[in-house]
Amino acid sequence: MSSLSDYSLINATKETVHCNVEDETVILGLKDGLYYGLNPSGAFIWNLIQEPIMVTEICDAILEEYDVEKDTCRRDLMNLLQELLDNGLIEVEEIINQ
Repeated sequence: MSSLSDYSLINATKETVHCNVEDETVILGLKDGLYYGLNPSGAFIWNLIQEPIMVTEICDAILEEYDVEKDTCRRDLMNLLQELLDNGLIEVEEIINQ
C-alpha cells in the first residue's frame, strides 16, 4: 500500500467518473460502483489532481485559494488524500531525492 508524504505525486485514477453539482463534486468509483461526494474545498482539490501533482503543490494552491493555516491545510489535505486512496480513487507515487 502506498503511503503519503509532502512529496507524493497524486493523480486521480482513470477508474472514476465525476461531475460537478453546483459547487460540489460527485465521484463514481468504477471498481466498486459507489458514489462519493466532495464539498467545495474537496472539489477544488479533486480538480487539481486530474493531472499528476505533488502534495506540496496542492497545499500551496489551497493556501492561495482559502483562508486557512498551513498546518491545518496540510493535516486536512492528508486526511482527504488518505480517504481517497483507501477508496481507490487516487494513485500515489513517491518522489525520491527531494
